[in-house]
Amino acid sequence: MIEVRPTDLEGVIEIMPRRFGDSRGFFSEVYNANVFRDAGIDLVFVQDNHSLSAQRGVLRGLHYQLPPHAQDKLVRVARGAILDVAVDIRRSSPTFGRWIAVELSAEKWNQLLVPKGFAHGFVTLTENAEVLYKVTDVYSAAHDRAIRFDDPRIGVRWPVEMEGLILSEKDRKAPFLDEADVFD
Repeated sequence: MIEVRPTDLEGVIEIMPRRFGDSRGFFSEVYNANVFRDAGIDLVFVQDNHSLSAQRGVLRGLHYQLPPHAQDKLVRVARGAILDVAVDIRRSSPTFGRWIAVELSAEKWNQLLVPKGFAHGFVTLTENAEVLYKVTDVYSAAHDRAIRFDDPRIGVRWPVEMEGLILSEKDRKAPFLDEADVFD
């Protein structure tokens, strides 16, 4: 059984899997295709990704892939905490350029579904944050894109001071939304 919580951006969904604990620890079914389908989430995941960010303030994003290799992402945290962000990058959408942020953590045990047509990124709120996510298409370098994390048009309010952020060169040099290849 899972609890599904819609967000302010249509298609972006917070998911709360149940956890069963006792003196030994816990058990949780974090993904079940039948349960997800019954909750209205009918996706086929083809790749699992796992990242470790050793320091607080590591920012990864805002990333996405263009069609025909666009990806839906189901994101969760196995250790630590992150602020997970989804940005609507569908030019024809009434919410184009709007973003939503959800704190994902091992303690809360929540997940975020980020559909195709959204850029995705996160910043680590703790040291040694482990993020796992399932995607509906394989990685394609030719279709991989990024948008600047600090684009003022989007205005994401990251909870880490700018001088404390740890970024890749790719993310530091990503184009702004108005210059980026995005969805129609």
